[in-house]
Amino acid sequence: MKDRMEVRGKKVLVVGVARSGVAAARLLASRGALVIANDLKPEAELRAEAEELRGLGVMTSLGGHPESLFANAGLIVVSPGVPPDIAPLRLARDSGIEVISEVELASRFLRGRLIGITGSNGKTTTTVLTGELMRAAGARVLVGGNIGTPLTSIAGEASDETWTVAELSSFQLETVDSLRANVAVLTNITPDHLDRHGSLENYVRAKRRIFMSQTDSDWAVLNGQDPGTERMADLPDARARKVYFSSRGRDLRGGARADVYVRDGRIYTTLVSAGGGEVEVMDASEIVLRGMHNVENVMASLAATFCAMSTRASGLEALRECVRQFKGVEHRIEFVAEIEGVKFYNDSKATNVDSTVKALEAFDRDVVVILGGKDKESDYRLLAPLVRERVKRIVLIGAASDKIASQLEGSSPMTRAGSMEEAVLKSFEEAVAGDTVLLAPACASFDMFDNYEQRGRVFKEAVYRLASRIHSGWTGRLTT
Repeated sequence: MKDRMEVRGKKVLVVGVARSGVAAARLLASRGALVIANDLKPEAELRAEAEELRGLGVMTSLGGHPESLFANAGLIVVSPGVPPDIAPLRLARDSGIEVISEVELASRFLRGRLIGITGSNGKTTTTVLTGELMRAAGARVLVGGNIGTPLTSIAGEASDETWTVAELSSFQLETVDSLRANVAVLTNITPDHLDRHGSLENYVRAKRRIFMSQTDSDWAVLNGQDPGTERMADLPDARARKVYFSSRGRDLRGGARADVYVRDGRIYTTLVSAGGGEVEVMDASEIVLRGMHNVENVMASLAATFCAMSTRASGLEALRECVRQFKGVEHRIEFVAEIEGVKFYNDSKATNVDSTVKALEAFDRDVVVILGGKDKESDYRLLAPLVRERVKRIVLIGAASDKIASQLEGSSPMTRAGSMEEAVLKSFEEAVAGDTVLLAPACASFDMFDNYEQRGRVFKEAVYRLASRIHSGWTGRLTT
């Protein structure tokens, strides 16, 4: 099968020299394009990336966005970290130059079939688990996208028999054009990235693009209990067959019915019976991950796999065992250690208010929660009911500390910390045996860290140093 795009000899500008930008440039260069990589950051901050690009035969233009560079391009590929409305990109579009995202570029070279997964929260867990379930069902699977492996970096590995499972963010979706997900999964919709999109409507519009190119032979997997997905259910141009999952029984608003659902603590489905009858999948208590939101992530992954693989009841045992063995993903309510009876959990991926709500809901009481970071125009007052019910102290870090303190005043005692190390120490000082220390910031990480992964690892390292200091090199009651 030929690629759906011919770039040999074409002048292509890649904007954004981060992981996905380098991967896009590599793919384009391998297909014979004349590639120029551009970034607002100077070369002093991008030395390793610049050297790698030049080794690929890619020219670089760093430290600004020269309008002439954009005006003379035959195609522009935009990395997800670059806002699509910057002036040079607007001028390029006005001049008739095609501007696409890195995932759109990948889709034009990607063979086989695609499961695309998006939503405000749960994307990564759902993506990783779906990949595992698809393998357990016998598929040849590649996993990539916003999860950390750019789609352009795996496009060359795909074949006509491959299923690619891709996490897709709103930043990636807002500039897709022809990307087609054979199975599109929407985990939920809550306000997020409003600092980038400007409004909830624009954010939703970006997410909806995952359904844009689907056909009536494709599937749309939707959270039937999430109010934010309601605006997705009746898209005038949506042609895919809709499948719903629900954590609160089969009956949904408006008379719809769920296809994968929880009832009396057990997960059922109607997707694996030839006659559409109800089949028990497993007991929800067998899921290792904490929180009802993770039960929903498991159901979303199961539904995607059922749709993709036309699973029958006889094939369920391999999928059950896969779920039982799934321990989760780093930085998602990840157990770190227990020190003198205090358990530490890393949920650095809780980069918005709703994900912090879900993290707090996973613990009954006596939580010391670390909040703060770079604000995303969020309303932290939404946390107040759960904070009053379950949090014994808030430890504040980062640029959003003042806003969070103001909006959560009176809901819990608060302590401020100037670093993650200090936040861990102060959290431990406030905790007693049986308590939980939870990093669930409700903010982006870019005020203090390169990304949420670095923030989570710094948290874990601080916990390990605390444990080592307390136990003087002997683990004792420390569990890791």
